Amino acid sequence: MLTTEEQLSVLQSNVDQFFLIICGVFVLFMQAGFAFLEAGSVRSKNTTNIIMKNVLDIFIGALCYYSVGYGFAYGEPGNAFIGHNYFFASNVRETAINETAIGFATPEKYYGAWFFQFVFTATASTIVSGAMAERTEFVTYMVYCVFLTAFIYPVVSHWCWAESGWLYSGAGTGLSYKDFAGSGVVHITGGSAALVGAAILGPRIGRFNKDGTVNDLPGHTVTVAALGGFILFVGFLAFNGGSQLSISQPGDGVVVAMAVMNTVLGGSSAALTAMVVYKMSDVIRGQDHYWSLIVTINGGLAGMVSMCASCNDLYPWAAVVIGVVAGLSYIGWHHLTLKIKIDDPLDAVAVHLGGGLTGVILGPIFAINGLSVNGTPVGGIIYGAHPFAFKNFGWNLLGALAIIAWTAGTCTILFGVMHLMGVLRVNEKIELAGLDKVKHGEPAYPMEGYFVGEHPHSIANGISSQNVVIENKSTDENGEIEVHTNGDANKMV
Repeated sequence: MLTTEEQLSVLQSNVDQFFLIICGVFVLFMQAGFAFLEAGSVRSKNTTNIIMKNVLDIFIGALCYYSVGYGFAYGEPGNAFIGHNYFFASNVRETAINETAIGFATPEKYYGAWFFQFVFTATASTIVSGAMAERTEFVTYMVYCVFLTAFIYPVVSHWCWAESGWLYSGAGTGLSYKDFAGSGVVHITGGSAALVGAAILGPRIGRFNKDGTVNDLPGHTVTVAALGGFILFVGFLAFNGGSQLSISQPGDGVVVAMAVMNTVLGGSSAALTAMVVYKMSDVIRGQDHYWSLIVTINGGLAGMVSMCASCNDLYPWAAVVIGVVAGLSYIGWHHLTLKIKIDDPLDAVAVHLGGGLTGVILGPIFAINGLSVNGTPVGGIIYGAHPFAFKNFGWNLLGALAIIAWTAGTCTILFGVMHLMGVLRVNEKIELAGLDKVKHGEPAYPMEGYFVGEHPHSIANGISSQNVVIENKSTDENGEIEVHTNGDANKMV
């Protein structure tokens, strides 16, 4: 018979695990948001391909993270660089005394933590698939998904979030990297990998002219992209709020509520800033811009990304200010990538690398409590002006640079080798025709679907359900199907 104290302890443990699982489920559902956002932002001939990648981010990532990823990230005892325990869920026992010291973990401390950290890993991988959309070999995608989820991302998360990681522990300086929900760990990592991958892969055919001007290659449905954006907005609330990792201890509820409120405010100010600045670009840069829905959605996402670093330790007005900077950062990165001829169909670099850097750098400036010195909170630069606050700002900046260097370096090797082997990018004919039919045999919008009531063989022979004779079907220079009926061309993108 359990004592009242033991029963309370069990209840707290169960509540905390349930909190992690529920928040993790919402973060996992963000994969649907990414899938819709990416599907709507690519051309229809590549819709199946991009959704397939979002599906596999979950399945490949889960097996990789179970086998070695979680062990590299949180396997304690570990060293300052990498963890080395819990591979294939080893050393997880029903009873373990002093589990950190002897290398054991109880189920209460393993299973829920594994799931919640896994969904973050899948998010980092998904960021890369969007930036490299519409021209990457499918098998190559699976290879880099393995490396990202099994090694590259876990090493970063060990540095920043594991007790033995050098950024978290301060490497003897007394400092600690401040990144509550992963502006740096998740988003700078994913954004840096996306930047390197898109640069080595090269732009889509027809994206840039020889004189450097940009051709618009719009996605095929803003509606689907917007649905993805709304799902991501909701998911970010669990992404940031759930990073408290518990809900049973005093003060947990307030921190979670603060994180959620600041996430909404930061995303809102960033979205409006990006929308207005993009529209004003026709005056500033002499270009014809509009009130863009896609830019507004991406601006909001960049703002929520920037909130990940310190949403648990900001006054609401500071969240609004950081969001404004994140919106400006998003527009700046958007124009910069085009300037240097990097083709990113999803603006993943601008959203995640730009927003992530904004959060990691500005978080220590606006923090309410910041770090503790001898048990006393010293605040951030604005609220504390303590020498320690300035040092911690520098430590966060060092952390961001270290994450970029590690991710860019490993991804340059990974993508560079695949590029030299000639397996990184599909050939020109496949890119023009579209990846759905050639690679998957499942086009998202099959031609047969446009001729209701007819047998597929009758369509292939040139007869539609409307008794219209199809004289021929051809592919134009953009890989788009042209259906010629009685001399008229109806283009099906």
